[in-house]
Amino acid sequence: MKRFFAVLLTLSLLCALFVGCDKKEEPSGEIMVFAAASMTETLTELGTRFEAAHPGVKVTFNFASSGKLMDQILAGADCDLFISAAPKQMNNLDASKDAEKNPDKNDYVDSATRLDLLENKVALAVPAGNPKNIQSYDDLVKGLKDGTVLLAMGGEGVPVGQYTQKIFAHFGLDEAALAGAGVLTYGEDVKAVTTQVSEGLVDCGIIYRTDACSAKLTVAATATEEMCGRVIYPAAVLKNARNADGAKAFLEFLQSAEAGEVFAAVGFTPIKG
Repeated sequence: MKRFFAVLLTLSLLCALFVGCDKKEEPSGEIMVFAAASMTETLTELGTRFEAAHPGVKVTFNFASSGKLMDQILAGADCDLFISAAPKQMNNLDASKDAEKNPDKNDYVDSATRLDLLENKVALAVPAGNPKNIQSYDDLVKGLKDGTVLLAMGGEGVPVGQYTQKIFAHFGLDEAALAGAGVLTYGEDVKAVTTQVSEGLVDCGIIYRTDACSAKLTVAATATEEMCGRVIYPAAVLKNARNADGAKAFLEFLQSAEAGEVFAAVGFTPIKG
């Protein structure tokens, strides 16, 4: 009988041990997320949902252009999770990338956590009423050449501006000449460009489909992959993250079906792993 109870006790302890090993540790503390400005609305909502499910967590966001966020990380800013609006800025922090993509051999990204989270589209948005009746990129090109259209775009250090430059190259447009002709205005990030369109300060703007949706702007046309490539949003936990476990948990949540519905509602396409 004693032997029976001893065996039973041993089995109970082993079960407790295995259950303890299988149980995930609950995330806690502050999670500092640096994310592209085009994700402001969706991530703010998802951060609130994540906090509600994990009372010990506080998700703090720093939204800006991906280039500005990259510079802040390089300058030593505290960041747990980085989500950029293009691979370029992430590549420049990832030591696993070659010299062409990371010439300074920066080593900030935990490559094991890196993934492509979302896809977006580049949209040609117009203000209420579409005063210049812009219906396509061909209409934009004609208006820019004629000097009859004022376009808002992101600067060269901003992903949406870089996609716009690819569209210019596709149509054989000279950005410097257009700027000199006074038919271009610039925004420091996609939100600034969106504001110019929303307030009717310009005839149109090249932004992301998601920003057009959030601002309730009309999309005259969507750029094809041939025109500017795919718009991919990579995400990764940083090597010097103060709350790496929390960042990994939040990144896992961002890949969930619940988060996917929030992203899809404004025009993002979740990328399945």
